[in-house]
Amino acid sequence: MKVSIVIPALNEEKMLPKLLDSIAAQDFDDYEVIVADAHSKDQTREVARQYGCRVVDGGLPAAGRNAGAAVAQGDFLFFLDADVILPPLFIRNVYNEMQDRYIDLATCEIRPLSDYQLDRIIHRMINLAILYNLWIDPKAFGFCIFCTRRLYQRINGFDETIYVAEDNDFVKRGSVHSQLRYLNSAYILVSIRRFEKEGRFAYMKKGIKLNLYRTFKGEIRNDGVVKYEFDAFNKELDPADKNFLDKIEAQLIRAEERSMRFHHRAGQQSKKTNLKQLSPRLNEYSQVIKALGMYMSKERWYTFYLLKLRYFFKPRSRTPRAKQGD
Repeated sequence: MKVSIVIPALNEEKMLPKLLDSIAAQDFDDYEVIVADAHSKDQTREVARQYGCRVVDGGLPAAGRNAGAAVAQGDFLFFLDADVILPPLFIRNVYNEMQDRYIDLATCEIRPLSDYQLDRIIHRMINLAILYNLWIDPKAFGFCIFCTRRLYQRINGFDETIYVAEDNDFVKRGSVHSQLRYLNSAYILVSIRRFEKEGRFAYMKKGIKLNLYRTFKGEIRNDGVVKYEFDAFNKELDPADKNFLDKIEAQLIRAEERSMRFHHRAGQQSKKTNLKQLSPRLNEYSQVIKALGMYMSKERWYTFYLLKLRYFFKPRSRTPRAKQGD
């Protein structure tokens, strides 16, 4: 078998069918789907079996991915999450590019399942950060990691002792043997439910906090840094900080919604649009940018600068790569 798709899940009866439908619509047949269920209280297991998936007992994401990989038959392992959707030709494109370029470890572009320009901008920033750090500090999200079974076995899979960011640890260890690659032929669609529950900027701030902790103190093996729940996305922020981030997000969303409504009305008008209506809300946007500038103080940027230097001068071990056979 060529491809094994491994999906850790917990209480995903609503999201899982969308992913499985997108998999069933692919033009690639030599694959299997394994759902590692962490003892869901809803119909997740029943849904998976209805689609012909193999169901195994899971746990937290690292344990679930390892449980799925343990029974996988494919030469390539595709690690996805239940809240993503595959566009047409996805499996074929990922498999072919990894074969053609002799890639053992890869990720790809992520695009949000959202109509908001703000979400598209945030995800473009995330994609650029992944590309920028590819050779310095390789990272990939657990919902979008592809690797050969031989590399997975060589690094002993995901570290189940890590509390959070086990996906980044997996990629970091894997890149010692075969550098993480960014695929050109594929992208994946991901839900924004994490953004909607936690808040866009609050979620981004948490990610920055996790990365800084991992860089200067090591992997996170307990809940002392952040609280994590598999099927929830809770957060603990200072109330003042939370209010600020929520306020900025609300301003940006309101501004974009006004713009979308205006363009919709303008498109329905048959006569020439009044140019006065095109005047942007410069004051609204300027206040938002000013607030963001104050939040991202010089001290924060200086910390990020030091972080980049630390990884740039960090020595890396390199080993020859073997050619992937058919």
